[in-house]
Amino acid sequence: MAPKVWRYASRRPDDTEIRQRLRRLADERRRFGYRRLHILLQREGIQVNHKKLFRLYRQEKLGVRRRGGRKRALGTRSPMALPTAPNERWSLDFVSDALATGRRFRVLAVMDDFTRECLGLVTDTSLPGLRVGRELDRIVALRGRPLMIVSDNGTELTSHAILRWQEERGVLWHYIAPGKPQQNGFVESFNGRFRDECLNEHLFGSLTAARRIIEAWRADYNQARPHTSLNGLTPTAFATRRLQRHIETGSCL
Repeated sequence: MAPKVWRYASRRPDDTEIRQRLRRLADERRRFGYRRLHILLQREGIQVNHKKLFRLYRQEKLGVRRRGGRKRALGTRSPMALPTAPNERWSLDFVSDALATGRRFRVLAVMDDFTRECLGLVTDTSLPGLRVGRELDRIVALRGRPLMIVSDNGTELTSHAILRWQEERGVLWHYIAPGKPQQNGFVESFNGRFRDECLNEHLFGSLTAARRIIEAWRADYNQARPHTSLNGLTPTAFATRRLQRHIETGSCL
């Protein structure tokens, strides 16, 4: 055979099965990028190099479309020491959305800044200071009391009810500087994921439906969604692993 008619024959294996599973996962998790999809595939026993997966991800045109974000206040970041144990610091914030009827509702997000666990997503049309205090008591009864809570200066969180709650429970409450959400970065980052992966993905027909869907997403976030800052672990798995390590070493949390 003449050399000029030689052609290279590709030796790449058939990736049909991986492509199909990748497409199904991308359909189920429409706001996940290829890194998180890679972790989910590994959990199912599908071993594939991340560079190859990225190539397949691009060829299947599964890229996540970037959504425009709202304007945020500019300013320098206020330094804050990172928590070193569960319940050392919680973060609170509110997220607003609307039902299909146009009726507005709010969601109180409570998270542990160390384990990244979402401790609560309280959904209602009104969440005054007294209600916030009751919901915090409910979480404390299940998990224990935090050393500190970080929040903004919203009227609900600076009310007499909350000031009385923190004094009676002996919990330090740190208010960030006005107009600087960067100082409460953990819950602000969580709120972005919550809105992108849950609120923007559903049309809520009623408040009951909204509560059911939001609580299901919270369970998925804690128990199934890989967290990049936790080396791909879920918040629940990270907290469980740390607890087991401390039990084995006999040290205190």
